[in-house]
Amino acid sequence: MAGSPHLRELGEFFKHRRGELTPAQVGLPERAHTQRRVRGLRREEVAELTAISTDYYVRIEQGRLAPSQPVLDALVRELRLDGDQRAYVEGLIDQAARTGSRRTAPRRQARPTVHPHLARLLGQLTDTPALVFGPRLDVLAWNPLATTLLCDFAAVPVAERNYVRMVFLDPVMREIYPDWEDVARTCVEVLRMEAGTHPADPALTTLVGELSLADHHFRVWWAEHRVAHQDFGSKRIKHPDVGELTLDWDTFRYAGAPEQQLVLWSAEPGTADAERLTELARGVPSGP
Repeated sequence: MAGSPHLRELGEFFKHRRGELTPAQVGLPERAHTQRRVRGLRREEVAELTAISTDYYVRIEQGRLAPSQPVLDALVRELRLDGDQRAYVEGLIDQAARTGSRRTAPRRQARPTVHPHLARLLGQLTDTPALVFGPRLDVLAWNPLATTLLCDFAAVPVAERNYVRMVFLDPVMREIYPDWEDVARTCVEVLRMEAGTHPADPALTTLVGELSLADHHFRVWWAEHRVAHQDFGSKRIKHPDVGELTLDWDTFRYAGAPEQQLVLWSAEPGTADAERLTELARGVPSGP
C-alpha cells in the first residue's frame, strides 16, 4: 500500500489544503519572529494541531503512509475539510487498502458501452432531456431532446465525447451556459473526486493532461485539488431557439452498471421554463 497512487494523491491533497489555511484560521498564534517561507500552514504546524510527530505527517504527505482513523479524524477537523472532502480522502485511503491487498490493481475499461436497460429507458423518455455518463463523465448515450437542448453529441468524435472536455473546448458549450465559469469549475471538482477512485486511470491522465495544456482555467483549477460530489443542481441555459431557461438536473446511478449514471433535466410545472422545454420537445423527431 505504501507509495500507491492513491496515497500519493492523498498526500498532494493534504499539502494543497494546508496551503490554503493560515495560522489564525486554525487558532495558532502568528510567530512574528519567524519568517514564513511557505504559503499557508507548515507541516510542523499541522503535526502540532493533530498531536502527531512531524515525521509521521511528512510521511503522509509523501504518500508513504495512510493515517490511522484517529489521525484522519484530527486532520479532517484541523484542516477544516467539508463533507465532500472527507469522503474524498476516505475513498483514497480505502482504495489504497484494497489495491494494496492485491498483486496488481484491476484494469479499468476505457470507455464502456451504455447498459442496454439504460439505452431502452432513454428511448422512452420523450419529454425529458436525458444523458448517460460513464467514467470520467464520458457521454455514453443521450436522447433526442438532450441533443436539441445542449448539442449534437453524435457529431462529436467518440474519443472526444466527454462532458468535461466539451465544456472547456467546445465553443458551443461555452455559449449555452451563461454561468460557464461555475459550470466548468464544478466539472473540475467532480473530475477530481473521480480521480480519488482511479488516480492511475490512463484515460483520466490523458484527459487531464490534454485539458491542462489547452486551457489555463482548467490547469489552475485542477491544481487547487478541490473536490465535489453532486447528484442534483440547476443550470441556466441560453438556447438559440427558445431563449434562456433554468432547468434542474438530477443524477441516478444504476446498480447494474455502477460507473454509469442517468442524468435527467426538468423544470417546475407551470413555469416559463417548463413551457420553453415543452416547446423544444414539440420540435424533436419521435425517433432517435
